[in-house]
Amino acid sequence: MIVDLPSTTTTEIAKRLVALRHSVGAMAMGRVLTLLLVTDEEEADAALEIANDATRQHPARILAVVRANRRGSSRLDAQIRVGGDAGASEIVVLRMFGEMADHGASVVTPLLLPDSPIVAWWPGEPPPDVATSALGEIARRRITDAGGCSSPAAQLKRRAKHYAPGDTDLSWTRITRWRGLLAAALDEAPFEPVQSAAVVAEPGEPSADLIAGWLADALDVPVQRVNSAAGTGIVSVRMDRAHGPIDLARSDEGLSTLSQPGQPVREVPLITPSAAECLAQELRRLDADEIYAAALTRGLPLVTRKRKGAAHAARAGDVPAGPAQVPATATPSMSSRALGKRHPQEDAPDEERLRTRVAEELGDRTAGEVRTGADPEAPTE
Repeated sequence: MIVDLPSTTTTEIAKRLVALRHSVGAMAMGRVLTLLLVTDEEEADAALEIANDATRQHPARILAVVRANRRGSSRLDAQIRVGGDAGASEIVVLRMFGEMADHGASVVTPLLLPDSPIVAWWPGEPPPDVATSALGEIARRRITDAGGCSSPAAQLKRRAKHYAPGDTDLSWTRITRWRGLLAAALDEAPFEPVQSAAVVAEPGEPSADLIAGWLADALDVPVQRVNSAAGTGIVSVRMDRAHGPIDLARSDEGLSTLSQPGQPVREVPLITPSAAECLAQELRRLDADEIYAAALTRGLPLVTRKRKGAAHAARAGDVPAGPAQVPATATPSMSSRALGKRHPQEDAPDEERLRTRVAEELGDRTAGEVRTGADPEAPTE
């Protein structure tokens, strides 16, 4: 259900919300937080769709503060969405005109859910210091997105300069999988300290800068940031150790290769999460992200920028030239991914071998073991 309230007041909006809850059966007690979405008219629809998807996991009251035309007289237009038009949430779109556009905090305060946490999200250009902004001061967590700004590198510098506990950025959330794979690789033999690291990505990629800052702070080693061609995103991360490097390189869409000495090359999924998935992940925690703070404020200033590009660095052996070659199997692969891609006319694996492989895998999992050795289907010399 959608209700439009042109030229209205917060008192009228609050009364209508109560009436709608009774008519459609939506209870305010089912909302776990208030999400303040701060945007402009051009980005409002896309941001609302993202917020609606994200809050399916965390039912919320979404208050969209839309800064409309600042010219003319002050006016507040509102739209309330409940039921099927709001998913698991209540959505109140507040379009502010004239001088009212600069007083969003005063408008949203009467509409906040009582005794529930408040999270503020700026999908576009945020204020220089989000923690001391009018809306940021009333929020426990403040979420920005450097990737959605005109100058991501400058945005990260501002976020570092004005960082306050509770701040976070979706550019950091997007690299959760990268960080997990790199950390897991260090838990495997040979257990040697990392001597240096390099991150290859397109210029101005904020997620790559944060990976580099995280490595510099966590490992206390020199970290280089190497530029690749525009539009390539994050290309690879290398961590150098005495017996050889650990390379995590993006290959096909949603896949990457992880290679290191003494281990077979592995193909691992590495899908970039959507904006809604990133926002939902950040809504799961309401405490300060200390690892993000360290990467942003301590690690990022330590990262050095390599003047020459990725191609030159690859020729010099400083970064991987591309994804590692995954050994081809000598017999039809029996992984679920390979079976799903098998051509209908291709010979299927032998039934007895399939049963044996399933029994082996079930045995490993029953015993609580994870197979990390060479692929049993790989050709032997």
